[in-house]
Amino acid sequence: MSDVRLETVIDQLRGNLKGAGIALPESEIQSIAERGYLKSVLAFERATKDIPMDLVPDYLSAWECPEEDEVEGESGGPAFPLTAEAGPRSPAPAASDFRPADPGRADLLQMPIHQVAPHIRSLELSPRELVEASMRRIEERDPLINAFQLVLVDEARKEAGRAEEEIRRGRYRGPLHGIPVAVKDILDVAGTPTTAGSIIFSDRIAKADATAVARLRKAGAVIVGKTRMSEFAYSPGSNNDHYGPTRNPRDLDRDTGGSSSGSAAAVADGMVFAALGTDTGGSIRIPASFCGLSGLKPTYGRLSLHGGMSLAWSLDHLGPLGRDVSDVAYLLGMLSGYDPLDARSRRQPEADSGAWARRPEGVKGLRVGVLGDDGSGRSLASEDVLSAWRAGLGALRDAGAVLVEIDLPELQSLRTLNATILAIEAATLHLSTLRDRLADYGDFPRLRLLAGWAYGPTDFVRAQQGYQVVRHRCDEIFDKVDLLSTPTMSSEAPSLGTPARLSFTSPFNLLGWPAMSVPCGLGASGLPLGLQLVGRPWEEATVLLAARAVEAGLSPR
Repeated sequence: MSDVRLETVIDQLRGNLKGAGIALPESEIQSIAERGYLKSVLAFERATKDIPMDLVPDYLSAWECPEEDEVEGESGGPAFPLTAEAGPRSPAPAASDFRPADPGRADLLQMPIHQVAPHIRSLELSPRELVEASMRRIEERDPLINAFQLVLVDEARKEAGRAEEEIRRGRYRGPLHGIPVAVKDILDVAGTPTTAGSIIFSDRIAKADATAVARLRKAGAVIVGKTRMSEFAYSPGSNNDHYGPTRNPRDLDRDTGGSSSGSAAAVADGMVFAALGTDTGGSIRIPASFCGLSGLKPTYGRLSLHGGMSLAWSLDHLGPLGRDVSDVAYLLGMLSGYDPLDARSRRQPEADSGAWARRPEGVKGLRVGVLGDDGSGRSLASEDVLSAWRAGLGALRDAGAVLVEIDLPELQSLRTLNATILAIEAATLHLSTLRDRLADYGDFPRLRLLAGWAYGPTDFVRAQQGYQVVRHRCDEIFDKVDLLSTPTMSSEAPSLGTPARLSFTSPFNLLGWPAMSVPCGLGASGLPLGLQLVGRPWEEATVLLAARAVEAGLSPR
């Protein structure tokens, strides 16, 4: 029966491609089937067979909006501040007051922002010297790692000089002022190409900065370059037929994870202090886990995606990758805020002004759900992953959190629904280029995008109806817990260029809940592993609070 149904799906794919004007040889259609890209279509049919046909689809659900006086400003702000706050302006020193960084201090580039920022503010460290150290590191290491699509040498030096002059005049903007950072090459940086990992858009020059890039600049950050990614962000690995894979700084034979591959590798290797990524099915949290970083996918709509190329409009999220929780928290606050230029942006509840960092009782009494049944019928992860995850949970328990065993078999349906909506939206977005430039796609994204045409004309609405049912079931877990925890990934980083599994990441893109990966130990091969924390919409402060407790509890004393 399954073989018969598969043939029906293949026939549907043929017909839909023809109707869309996409000419595809039969060998390509058979390759799509042989690689298993149509399994998600069959899984989707099984997942929605009992969903009522007259159910209101989820995209018609109303978002709960706070009262007008509880809405954040449109410019973003440090709602989740670092340990080192901006404070009053510094007195204007002489140029000689800046003491150059020691080029031999490799550890400087491995420090978190909140440890480096006070040295810039107090004039012990020059932004120019810091950027030069970053450039030297990129020149030395990037030929091995392949983290950067584009290095903005001249522009970064100019920005560093401007930052130094501002600080000298007492115009210190905050902890990002003069700090080298990078952005994923899916976000526009004015005057540079935004390739999204493809040769199709290699000559597309951005006319203006993406909103997130503009907010980085407003905070004084120095953008040193744009980072590699899997083509069009449509892979959870760093595989890219045009620009090559990105090597994991912890083991050059292992993958960084995708699709924010270069952003994670650049931070993990000490080329920059933080970077921006995007996340449609796990593309921030996967590389964060594999590279030993903290990475956050905020609530859907908290951070603007204006000026960034989409993969799937209803699933895309923007977020930061950093060395520790404090850095991620500051970047989140600085990037947050309503943006009228992005239809997905939401007016947001006022953040809790850093209560995550100052709450006297910490996580005491916080109910953390420990995932049991995930609906897959398999073990959650390898034994070394489970052991590290339990160690992270133990740190939460030791800090006063209450661990609550909780089953969430709905995750299996969410995985299927996420894959369906992603495939249909991505196929729609790429229709014109699939028609005109099919041969210019790499093999992996080309076949995945074409497989999206195997869905039927009612499947998008059916997926939204199914999501309506599953979302309400999932919302009920917050009657029992304040947070949910899972392993971020089910294993260590795979071999170079190998896509990872999305078992624990993709469900929370569909739900839109904030989800963060924080390091929790090492696997059998000595590679980093991550613990995922998931919270209610708009409650990033709680996620950060728990992540900080894991970080503190596992840090060497």
